[in-house]
Amino acid sequence: MPVSATKARRIAVLADSDTRWKWGALTASRISPDGADLRLDGYLLRGRATPTPRQLAEVGADADSLREVTAAEFLRAMAKEPYDVLVLALVGGGVQAVLHGLRHVWEGRADRPVVVTGYVGVVYEKLADGLLLRHGADLVLANSRQDADRFRAVYEGVGADSSAVTEVALPFLGGAQYTGGHGHPYTVVFAAQPSVPDGRRDRTYLLDRLVRHARRHPEREVLLKLRSKPGEHTTHIEELPYQKLVQKADPPPNFRLVYGHMGEVLDRTDLLVTVSSTAALEALHRRIPTAVLTDLGVRESLGNHHFTGSGCLASWDQLDDGRLPEPDPAWTARQGVAADGDYATAFDTARARITALLDRPGGLPPLNPYYTPVTAPGYLPGILARHHLAPDGSPLPGAPAADREPGPVRQIVRRAARGAYRHGVQRVAPVIRRMGEL
Repeated sequence: MPVSATKARRIAVLADSDTRWKWGALTASRISPDGADLRLDGYLLRGRATPTPRQLAEVGADADSLREVTAAEFLRAMAKEPYDVLVLALVGGGVQAVLHGLRHVWEGRADRPVVVTGYVGVVYEKLADGLLLRHGADLVLANSRQDADRFRAVYEGVGADSSAVTEVALPFLGGAQYTGGHGHPYTVVFAAQPSVPDGRRDRTYLLDRLVRHARRHPEREVLLKLRSKPGEHTTHIEELPYQKLVQKADPPPNFRLVYGHMGEVLDRTDLLVTVSSTAALEALHRRIPTAVLTDLGVRESLGNHHFTGSGCLASWDQLDDGRLPEPDPAWTARQGVAADGDYATAFDTARARITALLDRPGGLPPLNPYYTPVTAPGYLPGILARHHLAPDGSPLPGAPAADREPGPVRQIVRRAARGAYRHGVQRVAPVIRRMGEL
């Protein structure tokens, strides 16, 4: 009996960071049929950003099973497990490597899973590079109408099939609509980002302005919302955590650091401030006043250029004086921010396409990425080699755990090595750079 007829789905999600796990797990739920009996298995790709148990608990996206794997271990599991859908929540190079690996392990198999991929949030850099690395999946999800148009234009511009592009929305939008107050002190939240901006001077400036805002408005509660604790990694490397910078800031009593699920923080937010975090879209979806800072300029490297035309651009001076930005409805509609109620149907097209693919007579054809050893002989082999795969997608000789499950000793060594790497990035590397500037 076809899977679509039973309304039962078994979905696997492969993710390489806490935010991508959140996107992948929530996307898996959104693309399942209403009322489906969903079995969700999570796989965390081992690397510098593999989330810690604390980060996973904070995300709030549960799975029926969850384990850490190398690319070779994951491919071995996919050769055996009968999944209906596979969601690749990875950086572009990881998606491309896994697509070629899956093509190899599924060779001659027509009853393979439907493969879905996409982006965690705002796509403001490396558009062509990231998209072509994701080409080959059955569905490439676009979080807005604007993204869907851009994605198709890139694929068609290089002569690649664009039919996989499917418009949806960010899967983590939702929550209660803001109505003008929560019955507690007016709360300003600054949504920090691990790598935007990345320099000490700019990060210190933003922290100083946030602290000055708290001093200027003692009646307000001013929160610095952080993504991770020192030593933890997210999607991007954070070499200068705000937790360290704030030690020299002497903040007032109404200023504090907060962690936790962004949705829960937004439940008490009266003004969301950020440089370019996807949290801005979450806040706009809930009609919470939202400011995208212009203090450091409106620049592609900061990502806030994405918000031109939004009506949300503002400086700290303007916010200190009481300005509340007014979002442009036409802009928010094109960004997939559906505060008018359309969000409930945002994933209907994706669900229908997946059902049609699962019911396709004769099964599914082999995965067909744009990049091959013929189209990109100087680029693709390096991407695959980083995941210990040969140009044809097969495991390279000596690939870690390519033919066996890791034992207890191997797992301990892996954890120790990852901890040493994180220490080197956050403690040792900045010191070496400062010494080089002397």
